[in-house]
Amino acid sequence: MAERWRELAGRIEGKVHVLPVRVYYEDTDFSGLVYHANYLKFCERGRSDCLRLLGVHHHELQRQQSGGVGFVVRRMICDFLKPARIDEVLEIETRFVALSGARLEIAQAVTRDGETLFQAAVSAALIDARGRPRRFPKPVIAALSGLAPK
Repeated sequence: MAERWRELAGRIEGKVHVLPVRVYYEDTDFSGLVYHANYLKFCERGRSDCLRLLGVHHHELQRQQSGGVGFVVRRMICDFLKPARIDEVLEIETRFVALSGARLEIAQAVTRDGETLFQAAVSAALIDARGRPRRFPKPVIAALSGLAPK
């Protein structure tokens, strides 16, 4: 990523990645509230930009090792707590909970002015092109270790 646009990937505060997201008209439903599936998109952006800031890039993983590897969401448990509306600025918080073998457990929250609107427990896995689990490469483990619990 060009250093010039680094701020687009959010920021890391302690062991939490924070990505600001503005709610646009396209994010809302007929009621003017954020459509429920868009919270999942916001969280995906948070996970991707967190990895990007740590130096882990999806396109590089796909090119590596016999056909490449990639992240997939295996499970997600969601709680929709309060609605968000057009023009609001939200923050997507991403925390690594556990890292083992081929699995990464992540806690995410969508907040507005410190108030939690949505939260998710995400289980992501690293798989190869054939859909089989693959252990995290050492460079990825090293990159994630700064945010992963000890």
